[in-house]
Amino acid sequence: MTTLELAEFVQETDYDDLSPETRDALKRRVLDSVGIAIAAEVADPTQVVYRTVNDLETEGECTLWGRDAAASPVQAAMHNTALTRYLDYMDSFLAPNETPHPSDNIGAVVAAGEYADRSGKDLLVGLAIAYEIQAELAWNAPVRDRGFDHVTHTVISAVAGASKLLGLDLEETRNAIGIAGTAHNALRVTRTGRINEWKGIASANAARNAVYSAMLAKNGMDGPRNLFDGQKGWKEVISGDFDVDPTPGERVHDVMTKRYVAETYAQSAVEGVVELAERENLDPDDIAGVKLDTFAGAKLIIGGGEGNRYEVENRAQADHSLPYMLAVALIDRDLSLEQYEPERIRSEDVQALLRVVDVNEDPELTERFENGEMPALIDVTTDDGTTYRIEKDAFRGHPIDPIGWDGLEAKFDAITDGHLADDRRDDIVEMIESLEEHDVSELTALLA
Repeated sequence: MTTLELAEFVQETDYDDLSPETRDALKRRVLDSVGIAIAAEVADPTQVVYRTVNDLETEGECTLWGRDAAASPVQAAMHNTALTRYLDYMDSFLAPNETPHPSDNIGAVVAAGEYADRSGKDLLVGLAIAYEIQAELAWNAPVRDRGFDHVTHTVISAVAGASKLLGLDLEETRNAIGIAGTAHNALRVTRTGRINEWKGIASANAARNAVYSAMLAKNGMDGPRNLFDGQKGWKEVISGDFDVDPTPGERVHDVMTKRYVAETYAQSAVEGVVELAERENLDPDDIAGVKLDTFAGAKLIIGGGEGNRYEVENRAQADHSLPYMLAVALIDRDLSLEQYEPERIRSEDVQALLRVVDVNEDPELTERFENGEMPALIDVTTDDGTTYRIEKDAFRGHPIDPIGWDGLEAKFDAITDGHLADDRRDDIVEMIESLEEHDVSELTALLA
């Protein structure tokens, strides 16, 4: 793949290229992300981003979602992506060696669309481009094992989508991709060791850099056109050799919706432990041990392979700790926003139970994951020696068991309850369902 080929894909993709199913799936991604963003407005780290944006800019063309304020498209991309990402409730694309969150692109593409006064149809095209490129890079050019974070892909996918909405021509788009991909490669240390709140904000930084790169190119800045295949370029330093074969947004159908507020690879295990606790009416006080057999990626990222996952003191550590997530889900029979309140994280019952959770990698489950499942095998042993077992192939929201409009509206209503009046929630859902009939500015007006 070259920057020219990627720019040509951006230029050639149009609304008529998107199947009705793809348009519908993209709109569902928008609804999911908007609901998460609304619930994240009160979180401390997103408030930090808002204060920072407000320090830098007090006016602009683009809406800061949930605030009575606006900013440039660059700062709006930062702020609004922080909202869609911070709660770790966003969508994910499941590749064998990389799991990015394509919804990280939405804030950037919407900001570019609002700035350029684009239509809802234009927005769907830009999102289709971004989702496709994000997924293709994750599948064909994973960077995790080389020490780079998955938002290294996001800056490229987001700049592609933003370039489409800003109306860049072929050479400008090529320059924008070159600038973004050369200057903004993030380190994996974000998600290793003692995780902190930057984990939930890193993709917002990538979105900001993507829009800024596109604006530079729009105003005449040249970028390295040999980004991928040049000497000391992306293939040599970041990813290794690869190629992509993008389609007009079809990869969106391989994106999962999170059922629980938890890291992607925890979804099946959490669903399983909740079902087991309910089925057997388990008393948390009687639990002697919990054993999870899982696949390599889950063990690596949230099971202890990249840092101690038993020392859990804050939200960022909790939603990346399988021991914590399984313990609190078993006790509360749920894993929602309430389970990440500081008092719940520090509570004695959870802290005690998480220390008897044992996470193991099973090569057979790794093979099943690489073939499209998200397997989990859970054994819960009680004090009297009885062991209860449950096995999951996937979870509700996985591409093999997708959540449709009804399920997403239920998630939207639940997460925005207390944040929006009922009529405003209805207006947002109706707007997104008929996005082709509206302009981007009409959507952002509802999110202000």
